[in-house]
Amino acid sequence: MVTVTNASEAGRDPRRWWALGALVASMLTLGFDMTILNVALPTMARDLGATTGEQQWMADAYVVVFAALMLPSGLLGDRFGRRRMLITGLGIFLAGSVVGALAGDVNWVVAARAFMGVGGALVTPLALSVLPSLFGPDERTKAVGVISAASALGLPLGPIIGGWLLNHFWWGSVFLVNVPMAAIGIAACVFLLPETSDPASPRVDVLSTALTATGLGALIYAIIEAPERGWGDGLVLGTFAAAVVLLTALVLRERRAERPMLDMTLLAQRGFLFNTLAATLVMFVLSGLLFVLPPYLQAVLGHDAFGTGLRLLPMMGGLMVAARGAQPVVARFGPRAVVSAGLVVLAFAALLGSRTTVDSGYGFTALWLSIAGVGFGFSVVPAMDGALGTLPRDRAGSGSGLLMTLRQVGAAIGIALLGSLLAGVFRDRLDVTGVPAQAADTAGDSVVAAHLIAEQTHAAHLAASADSAYVHGMGVVLLVCGIAALVSALLAAAFLPRATPARRPDRAAPDMVAAVEDA
Repeated sequence: MVTVTNASEAGRDPRRWWALGALVASMLTLGFDMTILNVALPTMARDLGATTGEQQWMADAYVVVFAALMLPSGLLGDRFGRRRMLITGLGIFLAGSVVGALAGDVNWVVAARAFMGVGGALVTPLALSVLPSLFGPDERTKAVGVISAASALGLPLGPIIGGWLLNHFWWGSVFLVNVPMAAIGIAACVFLLPETSDPASPRVDVLSTALTATGLGALIYAIIEAPERGWGDGLVLGTFAAAVVLLTALVLRERRAERPMLDMTLLAQRGFLFNTLAATLVMFVLSGLLFVLPPYLQAVLGHDAFGTGLRLLPMMGGLMVAARGAQPVVARFGPRAVVSAGLVVLAFAALLGSRTTVDSGYGFTALWLSIAGVGFGFSVVPAMDGALGTLPRDRAGSGSGLLMTLRQVGAAIGIALLGSLLAGVFRDRLDVTGVPAQAADTAGDSVVAAHLIAEQTHAAHLAASADSAYVHGMGVVLLVCGIAALVSALLAAAFLPRATPARRPDRAAPDMVAAVEDA
């Protein structure tokens, strides 16, 4: 296979657009896998007997590993060949999907999701990094746009594909559908993608990688276990303390490193810090919403899995429309105004959603979901582009890596913290009067479990109480999301720069499109 060393050479290669197809197949697979599991969680909770905490781990195992390994994975591709690492990542993702499809209990599902996170961490940062070697500046914007569209298209496709599969097959099919997609991506990379590398990139710091993974894992574990064990439990407090020690050690080590993987000094730049904070908090809210909504749509409103996927489209549609329209609005009003306004819209949508009652129906939900999608798009895209725009050229790689890592951390903490808040409120408000003690304890695990116990014990009041308790818990979660978005809007309005620093023309468009892809 020919190794491409510069864009001008790649520009003469007629296979470059076919090679782009290989990257599109890879990103499309990862795109819909990010959302397909959310629709499957209520079904998996019923069939596997998973508690809310175990459902959080099924969602978070992928995100935690993904966030911890994204930076070293990108460096591995730079050092040992991006094509080789892309194929390896897709192979790992495929193997994890097979394990997930065949899993017989929650622990195996969590392990499979973590393994898939390793593959996703290898694929995501490398898919965009090979483009400068494939395309010259005149074609690069179009190429990045194609990849961005593929990744964004995967987000709404996930719930729809997942819902259709669950209506016709068992829950393992949401994992098995990844196998042919990943196999196509591997074949396309093998036959179409030239090898590229950057031997001068920083070395992979194994200790920093281990500190990131264990620190984040300990933090997420403590947040998820706290509602059931109690916030004052010795294990929870000890795990929190361990997370603080590990993450502090990571920061100190990276600050002393000559060429760090996580360049913490970038956070001293006001534009980068507050744009990154805004993008991270948006991911915190988005991941929490996608976790709490499917059980509401399925267990409370009674829709099937496919119907649930369709009913998430208003948010995805609003997000994609706003993301694509953000650039001209930013050019007219400036990034600070657009990011702040987007966060205010998001806060309004969340606060409106917190008024949901058991009798509200889907029409009200569709309304605030659409508004939330618009708020997401108008806040996260300019924030991402603004953060990337503050980076000097020689620190673009480390800065974008830090930004993407913090966003994934925000997503993981959003699932853990908001899911734990929901679990605690639900258990406290659930009326289990007259239900046997063991069954009552099981009913408190999740709204799906409560409905199953209600059917088995013929306790109609338990099902009604479960619906009421879940809707109340979801309202509390949305209230917290609204407050977080409002605080973020105030910080953005106060501290974001009025305009993004000027950049070279060949840098501006790819940065914006990369932001859309990450949204």
